[in-house]
Amino acid sequence: MRPTGCAVPTRDEGTPEDLLPRLDKLVAKYRELIANDPANKVIGEPEDYYRLYDRADVERLANSPQVAEPQTPDEWMIPIAKKLNLDKVKFPLILVNEYGWNIFRMSASATLALNDLPNAHVHTDTLVKQVTPITDGDEVQSWQINYQRNEHDGKSQQINVDFLINASGFRTGVIDDMAGVDVTRMVEFKASYVTHWSPEKMGGLMPELIIHGTRGTPHGMVQLTPYPDGNFQIHSMNHEVTLFPDGLAKLEQDGDKPSNQPRLKDDYRRYIDSDWTGEDDQPILDARSQKAIEQVAEFVPSFASATVVGKALYGGQQIPGEDDTLRVADMSVYKDKRYARAENVKASSALQASDVVVDALAEIGLLAMSSDAERDEHRWDYLAKYNVNDIDRVAYLTATARQFPTAMGGVNRDFIS
Repeated sequence: MRPTGCAVPTRDEGTPEDLLPRLDKLVAKYRELIANDPANKVIGEPEDYYRLYDRADVERLANSPQVAEPQTPDEWMIPIAKKLNLDKVKFPLILVNEYGWNIFRMSASATLALNDLPNAHVHTDTLVKQVTPITDGDEVQSWQINYQRNEHDGKSQQINVDFLINASGFRTGVIDDMAGVDVTRMVEFKASYVTHWSPEKMGGLMPELIIHGTRGTPHGMVQLTPYPDGNFQIHSMNHEVTLFPDGLAKLEQDGDKPSNQPRLKDDYRRYIDSDWTGEDDQPILDARSQKAIEQVAEFVPSFASATVVGKALYGGQQIPGEDDTLRVADMSVYKDKRYARAENVKASSALQASDVVVDALAEIGLLAMSSDAERDEHRWDYLAKYNVNDIDRVAYLTATARQFPTAMGGVNRDFIS
């Protein structure tokens, strides 16, 4: 639970004031949500959603001591005031009460929730070989899924389902091909990098910091995201760090059997399949991580002492449609085929996607809903059974299994006992 600082570089054509209409729109929407249901007030008062700091404010805060556990906007702004090169940015600076989302803890929550559902069965290390519609005349009644539980096990198994949801990430087009459903999309390989900055040099907890810039240019946005114990994730939206010069793949419709699956360059598919651990690939990962550190250090000079961890958060990102400047989710439902496709560009789109599926299941009679209120309300029954220590345990195991610093799971170190 920490805010996000936003700054516009002096070299940028835009101004901080350009961001205010969007922020005001968010404030209005947040206020509306609270009016609809007071339980929605989860990030403070609407009028406190963002705060502006002119140069005099920031210089005053730069002379204040850092607080071990910041509670107020000013206390969170102190580390930015102390560490940001104020001659490199325009004023005012903006502090937005947007919290972070720890992907290891999100994964742990989903794992515990699924484990607690008797009708949910998760098959990992499993390859879908084919999906086939079971029809009655022209109507699809169900789907048969043929799958292989282990790539070294030649045995094929099958299961029939009433409704098929394709949420295969950047490989969504592979299932679309099997299902005979056409769609327009792109796929992009991109990465963010894990670095470490000595907690002593940090001087205390840091908010997230975003330096605005134009995506794909040498001065693309820089985003410094703090994790516990001095670990930082870095995005820098240029082709030396997060983006790759040939990382965007579009559909190739040549040939007799055009595919719905854009084909990433072989190197990027190898990174994804092999955890970017090839002998010749590690130097590329390390070089991009170091470049990320340098691009942050342009605005936060003391960050130059940060070190490369040698891990990245990366993969193929799906882009619905034909506009690669848009990063919006898309949920397509084919009720006549009992088929749906979820293209969740951001994890936060998952709830909206699931709501669309629930509506479709209710409409075709596969799910009975007792009331509109029940349909609209998300119930987290597993939370009554599990607590923060359970989340710690699974987040720790997830970070360990994927060879990330275990502290990135936001783990309470007492959980083991």
